[in-house]
Amino acid sequence: MVELVRAGRSPEALAKEYGPSGPSIRNWVRQAEQEEGARADGPSAAEREELKRLRKENRQLREERDILRKATIFFATETDQR
Repeated sequence: MVELVRAGRSPEALAKEYGPSGPSIRNWVRQAEQEEGARADGPSAAEREELKRLRKENRQLREERDILRKATIFFATETDQR
């Protein structure tokens, strides 16, 4: 689809002929341009994947920090009672 749009066909004509919507086809073209470095208005697939990985790592680190904070409070109160 992307190659057909680049060859001069309109996304709307392709949508009528093949089924996917015109906006979907335009999104595919935009994504292909981002992957090739022709557009700089959004992240590439590699950048999106890295962002996903970093968000997951950040969430895990926050959970670990919260667990350690609670453990510290627990042991501090246990030590004070003795």
